[in-house]
Amino acid sequence: MPKLDELLVAIAALVESGQSNQMSLTVVTSGAVITGRLAPEAMWRQRVSEVLTGSADLGEFSAVFDTPARKDEPPRHLHFHVARILQGTVGIPETGGMYRVAIEDVSAWTVGDFSYSDH
Repeated sequence: MPKLDELLVAIAALVESGQSNQMSLTVVTSGAVITGRLAPEAMWRQRVSEVLTGSADLGEFSAVFDTPARKDEPPRHLHFHVARILQGTVGIPETGGMYRVAIEDVSAWTVGDFSYSDH
């Protein structure tokens, strides 16, 4: 297993311990640039579960996200909400999405989120 970026793990741990969703981060993972705010895993899971519960076709999957997050080990994933995948001058989706990224898959990152504009 590759050694995880200690700074990124520390940021994720602070988000988890403070139950805050105000930390903005931009990461590069598998060639994609994802920008948005980090959320504690429990908050992220709850929101995904709510979205799935509201879907006629996907409601049965909401229970998967009701499983509590593990608290006995350092974070291994970043949980983004209000996030976008940047593609040129466009952010996908426009309204922001929910993304889970393995910390070991992050090849570059910076604090803050990138704005984009078609002007």
